[in-house]
Amino acid sequence: MTVAETVAPLVRAVLGTQVPVGIKGWDGSRSGPPDAPWQVHLVNRRGLRRLLWAPDDLGFARAYVCGDIDIEGDLLAGLEALEQVSDPSRGPGVRIDGHTKKALLTAALRLGILGLPPKPPAEEMTPARGRRHDKGRDAAAISHHYDVGNDFYRLVLGESMTYSCAYWGQPSADLDAAQYAKCDLVARKLGLTPGMRVLDVGCGWGTFALHAARHYGARVVGVTLSREQADYARARMVGAGVDESVQIRVQDYRDVTDGPYDAIASIGMAEHVGAAMLATYSADLFALLRPQGRLLNHAISRPPGTSATFSKTSFIDRYVFPDGEILPLATMVEALEGAGFEVRDVESLREHYAATLRAWVGNLEANWDEAVAHSSAGRARVWRLYMAGAALSFAANRLGINQVLAVKCTDRGRSGMPGTRTELLQPAVPAPKSSPPEHLHSQ
Repeated sequence: MTVAETVAPLVRAVLGTQVPVGIKGWDGSRSGPPDAPWQVHLVNRRGLRRLLWAPDDLGFARAYVCGDIDIEGDLLAGLEALEQVSDPSRGPGVRIDGHTKKALLTAALRLGILGLPPKPPAEEMTPARGRRHDKGRDAAAISHHYDVGNDFYRLVLGESMTYSCAYWGQPSADLDAAQYAKCDLVARKLGLTPGMRVLDVGCGWGTFALHAARHYGARVVGVTLSREQADYARARMVGAGVDESVQIRVQDYRDVTDGPYDAIASIGMAEHVGAAMLATYSADLFALLRPQGRLLNHAISRPPGTSATFSKTSFIDRYVFPDGEILPLATMVEALEGAGFEVRDVESLREHYAATLRAWVGNLEANWDEAVAHSSAGRARVWRLYMAGAALSFAANRLGINQVLAVKCTDRGRSGMPGTRTELLQPAVPAPKSSPPEHLHSQ
């Protein structure tokens, strides 16, 4: 019996009999429909050995990241096909029950692939040390995810260098235009005007800080735990001529003490805070704002009742977001209100993030060879698998993302907020009709 014939029943058991998938073995054998949207290529024996020793999402991820198992064809189309026959609450993924584990062992014996467990890929983060969400452990987790290389990120994220959900106000807009539209949406909700002092928590590569300084005349302090991001953002401000208005620091948000600020933007950062630190996060930002100052918290959310943390055997925790925690929208709102904020506006951008992730997958696949050269084949595979799966999770409402606008009222309850949402979204100063991508500098 060939490799493909031996493994075909296993693949059908794991993925489901209704999923059109082709199989290629390391001996050149094939099984399944040749026109399937994706082909699973068992490159070598080690791929099945990885599944044997870790028969779950982690084992499959290790095999894929190492190139021991390859997925050929349109990955998103294949995942979408799997989505149609999977449990809607869980989404597509590797399903290995007790019966399938036994079949896997039988196949391994038949193919002669038993042996010691292979080492995990270099891209896998070893379990973190220290107390969860202490400053040192948070810094290590952030470095693992963001210090991949600025050149790699630029290929994936595009010229805007923005690693958060874009705002597709015009369906025909390209990714960069949609990212600048998001920056402008945040600036308008915060009511930015010339001279305002703004804190950008988790500032990334400085896109929002640059937009706020250039188009709204704000004075911005951006903080990040990633040194590569900070170096890039500082050079970017110099190149754009706004370095006197923007200060970029490598600093934990808990160490910012130079308030008061007129406004605070937290875009795609709260996912790293964690449930145990959410009250501290909210109270610290509240203390840093002046009365009538506004906070815009832009964060991913999960449906109530699902797990807050990623499993220690999950692909996401080991490869993408170590120690990441996704919280329900209601939990975030309760924490902000508990710190003293008044929540004034909540907007879901869920479909916008699905579109953003698809654009990032397209960028990565179009620039694959260059992305591998700037990082590694394993790192590029991590990002391809993670972003494709995340796109489907947002589209299927297993994940959400929300902008929560909150204000620090005065002792007498005055918010200083406009009376209607229409007024809220009007820029306080004229904004440009379009924001073309700035020239960026790689470090």
